[in-house]
Amino acid sequence: MRGSHLIVLTALLSATVTASRQDVIDDILRRLDKATFFFENQFGHINLDGVAGFIILQAELKESVRIWPQTDLASQLSAAADLAKRLDRSITRAVSSLQKTDPRYFREFEPLLDASFWMVSKEWNTTDPTQAYTAFRAMECYDEDLSDKCITLLLGTWKDNGTPCIVTKACRDTMTRFGCPYYSLSHQLLYFMVGKMRGCSNILQGEQRESRANLTDQDYQKIFCSNMMKSNTEILRSGFPGQSRDIFIENIMLCGLAGFSDFYKSDWLRHILLWQDTEVGCFGKDEADMAQVFGEEQVENIKVYKRVKRREKILSDGCSSHMTGVAVSTLGGYLHYYLTEQDITKRPLT
Repeated sequence: MRGSHLIVLTALLSATVTASRQDVIDDILRRLDKATFFFENQFGHINLDGVAGFIILQAELKESVRIWPQTDLASQLSAAADLAKRLDRSITRAVSSLQKTDPRYFREFEPLLDASFWMVSKEWNTTDPTQAYTAFRAMECYDEDLSDKCITLLLGTWKDNGTPCIVTKACRDTMTRFGCPYYSLSHQLLYFMVGKMRGCSNILQGEQRESRANLTDQDYQKIFCSNMMKSNTEILRSGFPGQSRDIFIENIMLCGLAGFSDFYKSDWLRHILLWQDTEVGCFGKDEADMAQVFGEEQVENIKVYKRVKRREKILSDGCSSHMTGVAVSTLGGYLHYYLTEQDITKRPLT
């Protein structure tokens, strides 16, 4: 009798976990459907950074469909495959539009506008709180122009038919500087990720500092993500001050893509879902609404984490191009992680 009760209890618990898993995946797919609809209607107005976010989502969806258990969640698999097909069509048109409207920026970052460039992690790691800096620098370590220059040297797009994987001392020193906050920290990680995806194995060659001699590319990625975890924890604890939601999501997107699974926290997912405009499908719209209530000047004063104008673009409906891009690729990362997590059937996701 006890044995039969145990079997029934186990079955009930398994059903609860499966239902929880289905609910989470359903919610993610519904939100991505709304965001894709937004993209289909606004692709001609979204800047390169925003389009890149949808391209990363495309890579994540295709990998998710590839590994999806064929006997499990058939309706969700069909929905994910349909989203990937819709993105194929819209991204082709968006990339063509970018080539015309922003030809220089397009040429410099064209390799990033191909889903095949982006490697979706197949192995998972976790951050190490002991590698967190005692304190972050008060200001960003460098501007985005320098970041762009260093990345184009890796890509080989710094000139027509340029040699790839060029690492200058200035770029290496900047991209390995410790203590950087916010976007300079996330772009240090991005630099190493782009180098890996481009096949550059020479980023750390010529390192003269004895204390750094044994650090590998992966070591730097772990250091950066450990500090991005610290940054996100501080932002969350502070109640998302200023315009910090964008960098909060960007940190999850990049570190998740780099394979750090502890960024895929269920409570962080709930925050991200709350920030989507469920009617329009985009993200960042509430910050435009805030400007109408408090006035542009007052809102501008609290934008501690503001991105430069070239990287950000507020659309006519008040949506943030950049935040929408990083948010959808983050949701795609959550979907992929939930499908690949080894112990997903042993515990609920929420």
